[in-house]
Amino acid sequence: MYQDLEPEDFKAAYENAENAVLIDVRAPQEVAQNSIEGHVLINIMDPSFPTKIQELDKDKNYFIYCRSGNRSGQACKYMAGLGFKHLTNLKGGMLAWELAF
Repeated sequence: MYQDLEPEDFKAAYENAENAVLIDVRAPQEVAQNSIEGHVLINIMDPSFPTKIQELDKDKNYFIYCRSGNRSGQACKYMAGLGFKHLTNLKGGMLAWELAF
């Protein structure tokens, strides 16, 4: 499965993880408003989402976020179903991130 982490714990885990990949699953117009530095954009609402996810290395550590944590949670569940083992969801998404930082 995956773990939900509060912003502070999410940030610390991402910064300390080896082979960490930060994925923003929001739409490009949302990313234009705010984002976490170093992210890769893979929009969960885009039809190419499943293809792009399947191209990823299953051995890496994935840290996933969206606006509120809902879409990123869905992405984590989808990826877990494909055999990804190292998945972390930003609990509360960018809304919580902006309050924390």
